[in-house]
Amino acid sequence: MSQPKTVPAAAPQPPSVHVRAVITWIAIFPLVTLGFLAIAPFAEDWNPILRAFLLTIVVVPVAVYLVVPQLMRVYGKIRATRR
Repeated sequence: MSQPKTVPAAAPQPPSVHVRAVITWIAIFPLVTLGFLAIAPFAEDWNPILRAFLLTIVVVPVAVYLVVPQLMRVYGKIRATRR
């Protein structure tokens, strides 16, 4: 006897580029704000380019590897409950 053919479940669609941009901004803005506040006491006299460089060395990996994936999961759960 042959197995009945099953239709694979449709993979969830990834969020639009606009949603991803908003989620990324939601992750980056607080991290940059906290970063500026954290380095302000000792980086006051630094060149702005050096401050931005130091800040991005920390903020970008934290956002990409920790914060954005968590926000995407939350967005996915919200999206799934609305269906």
